[in-house]
Amino acid sequence: MASARPVLSASTHIGPVTLLARDLPRLSTFYARLLGLTLISEGEDRVTLGAHGTPLLHLVARPDLPAPAVSRPGLYHIAFLLPTRADLGRWLTHAATLGLRLGTGDHLVSEAIYLNDPEGNGVEVYRDRPRNEWTWENGLVRMDTLPVDVRGVMAEAEGTPFEGAPAGTAVGHVHLKVGDAGEAARFYSDALGLDVVSHFPGAAFLSWGGYHHHLGLNEWHSRGQGWPTSQAAGLGGIELITPELEPLRTHLAVRGLSVEDGGNALSFNDPWGNRVTVRAGD
Repeated sequence: MASARPVLSASTHIGPVTLLARDLPRLSTFYARLLGLTLISEGEDRVTLGAHGTPLLHLVARPDLPAPAVSRPGLYHIAFLLPTRADLGRWLTHAATLGLRLGTGDHLVSEAIYLNDPEGNGVEVYRDRPRNEWTWENGLVRMDTLPVDVRGVMAEAEGTPFEGAPAGTAVGHVHLKVGDAGEAARFYSDALGLDVVSHFPGAAFLSWGGYHHHLGLNEWHSRGQGWPTSQAAGLGGIELITPELEPLRTHLAVRGLSVEDGGNALSFNDPWGNRVTVRAGD
């Protein structure tokens, strides 16, 4: 389902994700150790981590908030994209020493490893297969969930150690929990001009520029839920980076959304309270 309007550039991509942390020092240490992210900035109640100067994760201290219920709309996982299969192999060899419970998924377009952080936020670490190996039919990309060849991935590292997040590490996509995946797909397609590129029972996947997905939406644990009535830890918001903001500003002006306009950024909530900020940038 392609968008009829070029609302945002095809080069639009995911920027930093904000997490509300019940234990900021613990969560900051976890992501630094797990992914080799480095400190970019810090304040009294917040930390920004990233790779080679690129911010990827904002952590904001909220020790007063309860842990989110599994059924609460919000974050399903943040997906950190590594540049190559060898990078994934080096990281996986490192992760295997941390005593974490890991899951895997070969999605045909990518190979992914899954885990949870200490506060229950979902994390994916993955690498993409070359685009010429993706299969498209009628505007949809073929994806599946099969076991990853873990030994094959680790062998790609050829014994070289993990030395922190490599240059080019990015937040490749974000997967959100919503009350209705079909309704959410229509909302994001209309609000941001995303194309629906794949769907499964209870889930939809959307992107710009022919990517396999920048945004995942599912109702697997949150079907029928609406906007939460109280705050909880977990997702504070997602950020999208686009080179030109004016087309979106014009587009949203007639959408009936409550939009906060900060000049170089536009922010709004989806129908389940997930905060989205679109920022002008490279």
